[in-house]
Amino acid sequence: MKLTRLLLIAILMAAPFSGWCSDNDAKPVDGPPPLPTPPPAPKRLQVLTEKEVTFYPTYGYKDAAGWNINLRGWVHEDRPQLHKFLERFSKCSEPEMGNFRSRTADILDDDKTFEKVIIKFDSDPDDKSYELSKSGSDGIVKLSLVFSNEKATQLLQKQTSSNGWLTYRAVSSKHTGLGRVRLIEPDPNGVSLVSDIDDTIKITGIPAGKDTVLRNTFCVDFKPVRDPDMAMKYKQVGDIPVHYVSGGPEQMFGPLYDYLITGEGGFPEGTFHLKFFPKNFFSSETTKNLIDFINSSLEVTYQHKLKEITTLMERFPDRKFILVGDSGEIDPEVYYEVRKRKPAQVKEIWIRDVINDDAVNHFRLEGMTIIRVSPPVCVENKHFDHLVAKIKEIYPTKTYQRNTAPPCGP
Repeated sequence: MKLTRLLLIAILMAAPFSGWCSDNDAKPVDGPPPLPTPPPAPKRLQVLTEKEVTFYPTYGYKDAAGWNINLRGWVHEDRPQLHKFLERFSKCSEPEMGNFRSRTADILDDDKTFEKVIIKFDSDPDDKSYELSKSGSDGIVKLSLVFSNEKATQLLQKQTSSNGWLTYRAVSSKHTGLGRVRLIEPDPNGVSLVSDIDDTIKITGIPAGKDTVLRNTFCVDFKPVRDPDMAMKYKQVGDIPVHYVSGGPEQMFGPLYDYLITGEGGFPEGTFHLKFFPKNFFSSETTKNLIDFINSSLEVTYQHKLKEITTLMERFPDRKFILVGDSGEIDPEVYYEVRKRKPAQVKEIWIRDVINDDAVNHFRLEGMTIIRVSPPVCVENKHFDHLVAKIKEIYPTKTYQRNTAPPCGP
């Protein structure tokens, strides 16, 4: 029974972040000329110890107390026999099994409880150790730090960081893990970029339905959006802070980071704000999450993104933000609400119109920069119903219509 449940989790966790496999054409958004390339992001460490700690890239913000840094990690351990069991049910071809193994590697890992993780920042002249909170049943460890301006400056200089990034790593004997945090200075002229992932910078196709989702998540090579070249668009705005905010599960962070940041994707290094998917079946939260994922609920993604983006703006009240997403889920509705709450902080909204809503539901994209996509993704019936329900909540007087133009209709 336990294996069956874990197999169900692996399949369910694919849905929120997987995608469309067709090549899409789009009109580029004008931007400034390319600026100098920032230093490359570090690759993840090879796991050489008993347990791996996945540290999620985060940011530090400054207030009267100093630099506030909230670190978050996940302690987990490989379960090779369970992975071999899952391979029997894979619909990937033999040449695609490498993708399958790498992308399910963390999903089925065992969450390690009662783990004491100790970290140190690289090149720290004080050689100071910091202990994170012991992990609970979900394997999550956390630590809130406050650095003085002098300490932060010292570490940045010792690590020869030119853009605010600091590196730290696990030093406890049983753990392997490398983490990154970007210290973002208050700046009344500063601009940050918030980016969705699926169907915005990585070709996915969540609107196309479950079969496409599963295949592109586990079997085929990931494909970045290259027309327009979204990685180049991001680089053209300069080495500004980038925050990747997605409703996909944190357990897929590894493959996403390896592809988008240090691999073929070529996107700028940034902080990641995914949604953790707990696997404790005695937890009511887990039961609720399972139901939400089974029902392809857009509400979970909407609330997660709204919370994360609002928090960013509150911690950087003097900065402006470029919000980038797509029309296939509810990015326009999230950004619409963010703009209502924080109008002075929203510099621009870019929407990659993957389902051609500009033609039939323009009200969703009012006042946003539209990146056209041809051919559009055709929306599967279940996903359409969920869009109708969620958009009706936001725009009660509007009627959301299906796009029936070719290739999505007669």
